Amino acid sequence: MKFDVQAIDKKWQDYWQEHKTYRTTNDTARPKYYVLDMFPYPSGSGLHVGHPLGYIGSDIVARHKRQAGYNVLHPMGFDAFGLPAEQYAIDTGVHPSESTARNTARYREQMERLGLSFDWDRSVNTSDPDYFKWTQWIIGRVYDHWYDCREDRARPIQELIDHLSAHGTAGLEAAESEALELSAEAFNALDAKGRSDLLMNYRLAFRSVSYVNWCEALGTVLANDEVKDGRSERGNHPVEQRPMLQWSLRITAYAERLLAGLAEVDYSEGLKAQQVNWIGKSIGALVHFDIEGHDEQLDIFTTRPDTIYGATFMVIAPEHELVDKLTTPAQRSEIDEYLTYVGRRSELDRVSENRVTGAFTGAYATHPLTGNRVPIYIAEYVLKDYGTGAIMAVPSDDDRDKRFAEKFGIEIIDVVDKTDYPGATLKDKVGRIINSDFMNGMEVPEAIEAATERIEAMGRGKRQVNYRIRDLVFSRQRYWGEPWPIIYDENDVPHLVPLDELPVTLPEMEDFRAVSGASPLERAKDWVATPRGRRETDTMPATAGSNWYYLRYMDPHNGDAFVGEEAVNYWRDVDLYVGGAEHAVSHILYSRLIHKFLFDIGKVPTREPYKKLLNQGMIGGPISYIHLGILLTDDGQRHPVWVSSDVAEGTPLTVEGIGSGYLVVDESTGTRLTPLRFVTETSVNNESSFRLYLTAVEEAQRLDHQDAAYFRTILQQASAFAWQTDREGRQYLELSVEQGKMSKRKYNAVNPDDICNRYGADCFRMYEMFLGPIDQAKPWSVSGIDGVYRFLRRYWNLFVGEGDRLSVTEEAPTRAEMKVLHTLIRKVTEDIDKLSFNTCVSAFMVATNELTKMNCRKRGILEPTVRLIAPFAPHLAEELFAALGNMDSVHHATWPEWREEYLVEDSITYPIAFNGKTRLTLDLPAEASREEIEAAVRADAQVQGHLTGKAVRKVIVVPKRMVNFVVG
Repeated sequence: MKFDVQAIDKKWQDYWQEHKTYRTTNDTARPKYYVLDMFPYPSGSGLHVGHPLGYIGSDIVARHKRQAGYNVLHPMGFDAFGLPAEQYAIDTGVHPSESTARNTARYREQMERLGLSFDWDRSVNTSDPDYFKWTQWIIGRVYDHWYDCREDRARPIQELIDHLSAHGTAGLEAAESEALELSAEAFNALDAKGRSDLLMNYRLAFRSVSYVNWCEALGTVLANDEVKDGRSERGNHPVEQRPMLQWSLRITAYAERLLAGLAEVDYSEGLKAQQVNWIGKSIGALVHFDIEGHDEQLDIFTTRPDTIYGATFMVIAPEHELVDKLTTPAQRSEIDEYLTYVGRRSELDRVSENRVTGAFTGAYATHPLTGNRVPIYIAEYVLKDYGTGAIMAVPSDDDRDKRFAEKFGIEIIDVVDKTDYPGATLKDKVGRIINSDFMNGMEVPEAIEAATERIEAMGRGKRQVNYRIRDLVFSRQRYWGEPWPIIYDENDVPHLVPLDELPVTLPEMEDFRAVSGASPLERAKDWVATPRGRRETDTMPATAGSNWYYLRYMDPHNGDAFVGEEAVNYWRDVDLYVGGAEHAVSHILYSRLIHKFLFDIGKVPTREPYKKLLNQGMIGGPISYIHLGILLTDDGQRHPVWVSSDVAEGTPLTVEGIGSGYLVVDESTGTRLTPLRFVTETSVNNESSFRLYLTAVEEAQRLDHQDAAYFRTILQQASAFAWQTDREGRQYLELSVEQGKMSKRKYNAVNPDDICNRYGADCFRMYEMFLGPIDQAKPWSVSGIDGVYRFLRRYWNLFVGEGDRLSVTEEAPTRAEMKVLHTLIRKVTEDIDKLSFNTCVSAFMVATNELTKMNCRKRGILEPTVRLIAPFAPHLAEELFAALGNMDSVHHATWPEWREEYLVEDSITYPIAFNGKTRLTLDLPAEASREEIEAAVRADAQVQGHLTGKAVRKVIVVPKRMVNFVVG
């Protein structure tokens, strides 16, 4: 039995595949446990060491639960539609289906190398037609429903049609895009196109004009989190706000239920806060302002109607439908110029930055309580789709409004006196109302109620609950995504493609580029044209397939339904979901929406998809930088050279091939990222140091891969290197380093395959867990991995003696050995349940050291430890379990249980003090009484020596803690 970790890894990975060790059946006789990882997007760069952190944690839980008797569902798949594969296809000419298949195979190979216990027979791929057939079917069901606010659930659209046909909008309480009043007669008189357009106002999946982040270079709509400073995160291309006809999901209808559901789940407080903030519930009043010279009213929503007497101007969103009508001729050019500026800004930038910008429309509103003229401005900090797209600005009680008023010279009227509340900010709803007529002297809460009642009594508004969340734009003008299952007839009326004609697959195309907002699918003329009409050419966003994939794992091969009733009623929901906190909104919130819809239509038995969510921490990697300087030679010539980061400006330098001079740092210098694989991590004065050696540069010139090509282009930016020499005579440059998220773009990604090749998969698994709590960020470093490797070798040596032979005896364990074992069992069992994997690894190390000191080689002690360590080091555990004579897999073996009798201490070590100073310790029976303790201590020869010639005034005995003699 050789400790050959690579051979052991390969042996058992082949065994698991051949015997389908982790195959899961829908065996309802056993309790279920569903542990799920957020599946990856299979990029060409493969996994780096940060990716498996969550996978290993979930794998430990899955293996533990399997040994504890649960029927464990632990699947893996791939989120394979989306922009990266399409952009790669545009850049390289490789079809997305080809690159996705290649990358998927690479990811699976790497995951299998890590010994992850996935049931690959249940794997799903969102770009597989057999899968996205049901994505299209689910979205079709969403389209075919509306939201009944009275019953607080989705209902079939036909039931809405029946209501409108009989009653019009009378008595209708529905989630809607805009409030409509319509008689039954008027509804029944509508033609097919008119009826279709009207129903779009209520459908849960609907088509309307929305302002979106349009990136011309990428040819697609981008989500807010994909845009920074008006440019795309991918490619750094310009992004503009553009009105486009888009499909959306009416997530606003579910806003209150999405908030309430957070009380039912075990998510981190941080993630819950993100969802609460994104939904943004506000309770306040809707107030109507008349507009001078116009029939329209300006409606605003405010949570602070008590401050209405301080409203000295109005602000409407630049996209508001009244901007053009309200703009006076004198203000036209200024407004048009401002609209051009705003069109280049993303919504995220507009609300997150502190810029004060705006333009006056030339129009005025009439204050509903004072009758004063109130100027109307447009400004980027107001968004069209939030609230009413208009606000009453109260500069005395809002920071943004105050800065705006100060810039544009607008009156500021104080309306809240916070003298009695030291430290209160403008955001705090406290104070006494002033300069506000009938509310003067009221405290803020009382004034809010009084103002709302007055506004309602005057017919100038009403109470209202508002939400920041906006309906989810759910279409993209791209190729690589699920086509919307819609066909438009000759009257432009949309019709769902029936189930027996799904999936709607993508046409074969060579040119995927979107031009000027037109989907590339529009160019597939034969595909677009059908006997019943033209196909919808928008595709769905990348989140479409991931919104429900956890359900497909329950029943992945069902050809008749997205999940069978028996399967979903057994597995029900995910017991533990592991993934990154960055998906708090774009995935978690949206999948919760789809789940709640499916619950409404009776397709799932639970209200929430995930019981518990663990966000693994980020593993950061060192990002190294090479520094560029100028060698100013004695003849006055300037030569760009690469220098060490610790070389100061003015330092004399001599560079071979150039000459002598000194270092200059000016605007032409800077730093450049370097590929980590060419950088050597060393230790200088016990601190990590990163260096680029001449030998690595010479090697880079010979390597033929993308990183090396990039590296060569960097090196070409300077004439030479100002090398330093280390103790061994090797030439190097010192690099500056910062910790950051692992990313191929930062050239700091570490391939887990490289670690497994050297140390084996089990060492890699246990080291990642040993780095620290799984939910905390941590830097990657290999400085401690040798220690974990040595621990595994020590553990192996408990079983294997001289000549690499198994050396385990049948001798009965001692009580001390049993104590070590059962302490380990309890610690590991409890800490796995707490997801505290790093402390489990520590416990294994402690137990191994103790058993080694005891020279314990007894089967009764060692065999249970194999079952304990199996979730953490599955390959070595399997090898040792088989060597001990077991025929089945250790991962099907029973989880050990601890026995309290071996955890009870027989004796306790008491510190013996004299006048509070401890002089010695004594081991006494654990169950000894106070009197027995005192008698035993007094009888001890050492104690008698300390008491000789002294009077004992008092003896303080604290059972199980200490004994103190007060002497004089």
